[in-house]
Amino acid sequence: MLYYQSGKITHRLFQGLTATGLKKDQFFTGDINTLYKSGNYIVDVKVDTYSNVSTKVTVSNILPSTKAAVSFKIPDNKSGKLDIQYLHPHAAIDSSIGLNPTPLLELSGAFGSKDVSFGGEVGFNTSSSSFIKYSAGISWNKPDYSAALLLTDQGKALKTSYIHYVNAFHTVAAELTHRFSTYENTFTIGSSHVVDPLTVVKARLTNDGKVAMLYQKEWRPKSLITFSAEYDSKATNTAPKLGLALALKP
Repeated sequence: MLYYQSGKITHRLFQGLTATGLKKDQFFTGDINTLYKSGNYIVDVKVDTYSNVSTKVTVSNILPSTKAAVSFKIPDNKSGKLDIQYLHPHAAIDSSIGLNPTPLLELSGAFGSKDVSFGGEVGFNTSSSSFIKYSAGISWNKPDYSAALLLTDQGKALKTSYIHYVNAFHTVAAELTHRFSTYENTFTIGSSHVVDPLTVVKARLTNDGKVAMLYQKEWRPKSLITFSAEYDSKATNTAPKLGLALALKP
């Protein structure tokens, strides 16, 4: 994957152009994205390989601590959506509604302090008059660790995660998921190590035998080069996946 970004800042005006490409086997996909900022307005337009045009217009501070966004995709006339977000030092609410005759309604919220927080989300499909998702969770945060307990997938799965900050350079993390219907347990463990102020190395291992590694180098201010690799120990006939990403900013 190759990623290129360039931008120009003039007073309070920002214009950027981003091109992203991904080649998998014999197929190549990509998109071109442009971003415009002026005052409280942000306009984001993206054109992909299949000539789909995605547009998002965001307006900040319509009311204090409130942000609204309208998004739609051409030629899909049912893709319109309105998002409203409210942020407070101890609470956050995010809601969205589809702009079509049978909209999808979504609502999520969280509240708490820097040490403990509670949150949840719910989704309702008006066409079928049914809830399509609901989840809830609690998290604990301390200077040297963070832990969370989540009830997800409409109450069908319980997920717990833990991150430990060993020191300023090394972090380890683990995630365990239990599905009540199948009694299946899955887990992922990973670590991140800061080699120097410009270099980060990450590794991940899953219970199904997949091992992944990432090496990221900031070779100039705000410009990154990333190498990644993933190996599936259970798919011995499949070659490891290799990736290269390059992000350039002037």
